[in-house]
Amino acid sequence: MGFEPPQRLVRALGEMYGDGAAAEWLDRLPTLTEQAIEAAGPDLTVERVAAPGGRSALVLLVRQADGTPAALKIAPPRAEPEQERAALAHWNGWGAVKLLDAPDPDASGALLLERLHHEVSLRSLPEAKALLEAAGTVRRLWVEPPAGHPFETVAERTGRQTEGMRAAAAADPELAPLVDAALAARTELIEDSPELLLLHGNFRQSKVLSGERAPWLTVGPEPLVGERAYDLARLVRDRVEDLIASPGGPVTARRRVKKLAESLEVEQARLHGWTLFRAVESGTRALAEGRRQMGEVNLEFAGWL
Repeated sequence: MGFEPPQRLVRALGEMYGDGAAAEWLDRLPTLTEQAIEAAGPDLTVERVAAPGGRSALVLLVRQADGTPAALKIAPPRAEPEQERAALAHWNGWGAVKLLDAPDPDASGALLLERLHHEVSLRSLPEAKALLEAAGTVRRLWVEPPAGHPFETVAERTGRQTEGMRAAAAADPELAPLVDAALAARTELIEDSPELLLLHGNFRQSKVLSGERAPWLTVGPEPLVGERAYDLARLVRDRVEDLIASPGGPVTARRRVKKLAESLEVEQARLHGWTLFRAVESGTRALAEGRRQMGEVNLEFAGWL
């Protein structure tokens, strides 16, 4: 049984994990796919691979024994699918795609999920409408984490990320002022974090898909616990390429911070600080992965802040 991974996935895995590690997992993917299908049940019918698909996992469009459409997601271990499983189980469909089953993660890192319209995300809507719907969706996810949860904190995740940021500044001294400002913002923010809620971790418009059970549901969490401002910061940077191309980009970016902070009752200064940190972190990481254009775009955006 063979399912060709979309080229978008192949390229993204190479960028994230390196060509060698990506190739090793892709070589194992046919076996992992068969194991995932078997674990999901003997009456599962496979239709096709979702294409172009996402950047972190292979998604198969399937049907359960009763004909219910579903999606079988198979991700590399480094994507930590068990963390996604735990978050989706806790949300139980509230604002997020529903977990239908839990195939053995040791076999394939697979998740059997409610099928959404993978080709229709919030990015298909006009910007103002998309931001409104995104805000309404992400607020549903911000709940108390389960007792004994396995998720890292915002402080822990961002602490790991600072090493790469410092390395980027050392390699290119022109980046040093921006990196220093982002690191200073992080230090101040984690000293008095106001809340510990379950967060999506990578929330943006493309992670919110059209559904049948609800108009819009989020997918692909990289869950952690911390404050809402951290989660909201990635949304501020959405459609960054359009902002860069616009003569009013800097004004629009600052207006977004203010509008989102007010609409979701998040302190504006904290949202500003996390937006700066996450933009610089994303930009320096993209440069390190060889995605120069994306790195420069994110760093230019960060400079506006």
